[in-house]
Amino acid sequence: MPYTIAMAGKGGTGKTTLAGFLIKYLVQKGKIPVLAVDADSNTNLNEVLGIALHETLGTSRQQMKDGIVKQGMTKQMFMEIKLAEAVVEGEGFDLVAMGRPEGPGCYCAANNLLTMYLGELIDNYPYMVMDNEAGMEHISRLTTNNVNLLLVVSDASIRGVETAGRINSLVDELKVRAEKRFLIINQAREGITDSLQTAIHEHRLNLAGSIPKDDLLYDFDMAGNPTVTLPDDNPALSAAFTIFDEIIEDNE
Repeated sequence: MPYTIAMAGKGGTGKTTLAGFLIKYLVQKGKIPVLAVDADSNTNLNEVLGIALHETLGTSRQQMKDGIVKQGMTKQMFMEIKLAEAVVEGEGFDLVAMGRPEGPGCYCAANNLLTMYLGELIDNYPYMVMDNEAGMEHISRLTTNNVNLLLVVSDASIRGVETAGRINSLVDELKVRAEKRFLIINQAREGITDSLQTAIHEHRLNLAGSIPKDDLLYDFDMAGNPTVTLPDDNPALSAAFTIFDEIIEDNE
């Protein structure tokens, strides 16, 4: 099984950007190949990584539900082909996007097939990075839902830390087995203030570190440039790499 790192956090915290930084970190450390899974319904990890995305598993799931399967082809065969088509190759990593289902109705059968084939896919990678939204349902559906490292991302606000605390509780409710959990404060103008430290303690969150707000990173986002192409000495990228050095164990 791969060393699985799950990212979670509410929108606007820079969670997906940090997921991209993490993938870049693992590739640079030679921990390849990495499987990047975009499980956020607002699919944009590919933009952070600078690769095109043509298919999501959500569209495949919808097609199967709608009965768009070639004659003589079983649903299992269809989903296997679609999963292969949905995997996009990058440099040192592959990306697959879950997407979201469209239209009403039950997706139980399609979800079960998707879970089964994604479970088979991840066995080919020593590391997996899964970028989730605030919910952790995608991980909870996996049969092997062990998470080696859960990184919850918050901005430098009390409300952000409160949301991080709720996400941490949700992990317990969904019975996701997370070996280690850390909080990362992103976009911090003034570092960790006393009031923020108090809130972190009250919500029983394990702080890994903070990442400063960075003008160049903001400019990259506004221009639609892949943030993984930031220079190595960028303060935000350097701070993220320092945190990763301290909390990610070797999976040799």
